[in-house]
Amino acid sequence: MSRFRIAPSILSADFGHLADEVRAAEDAGADWVHLDVMDGHFVPNLTIGPDIVRAVANVTSLVVDVHLMVSEPAHLIPSFVDAGAHCIGVHVEACAHLHRTLQEIRAAGVRACVVLNPGTAPELVRPVLPMVDQVLVMTVNPGFGGQSFIPETLPKLYQLRRWIELQHHPIDLSVDGGISADTIESVALHGADCFIMGSAFFKSGDYKCFVDSIRQRLAAYERHDAATRESQISSSGP
Repeated sequence: MSRFRIAPSILSADFGHLADEVRAAEDAGADWVHLDVMDGHFVPNLTIGPDIVRAVANVTSLVVDVHLMVSEPAHLIPSFVDAGAHCIGVHVEACAHLHRTLQEIRAAGVRACVVLNPGTAPELVRPVLPMVDQVLVMTVNPGFGGQSFIPETLPKLYQLRRWIELQHHPIDLSVDGGISADTIESVALHGADCFIMGSAFFKSGDYKCFVDSIRQRLAAYERHDAATRESQISSSGP
């Protein structure tokens, strides 16, 4: 089974037919469904609240991955846990007490995710890696869908992957922003294993065909990556 996960972001879905869109994403073979919660303060946009999260959780068996792009997110955690979130992500830039907030997420019985913006140094999340289940690297500036991928975020992914491999529990390394067939192999090469895709997924026209094509690209990458590692091991000698 592949270690890679595909997570459509409903920010780009048709909200007039949201339940149908979520079911279609699940039928297409997606692994998670990603929901962006924006408050119009931390980011210049206003989106959804717990009621939409609850509506999505009620129509899917997929992992419900909630990304809080809000100021002072700690007070919202109980509402989104109650709504059915399986994972809650909070920004290092928005938490005065990041360690405590992540503790509260885990204590509520859901996965804890720490998120960092393109301009944020990865060193700021290293101290909390022992207590998270997921790290999300924004590869665009948060707030709006359909933006272009920022290639300067790639070294950050590589560094985080190295630190994650030193941990004693599994941590997913996710990317969000401008992820498409054109960028997915590059972010995978630098260590990402969960790909949040909004515009590329919901504007593809055929969700299953899109997921299948992405998985084919990732499978080819995995075969090449495994062959490269085997070659390096063989050439290193006994």
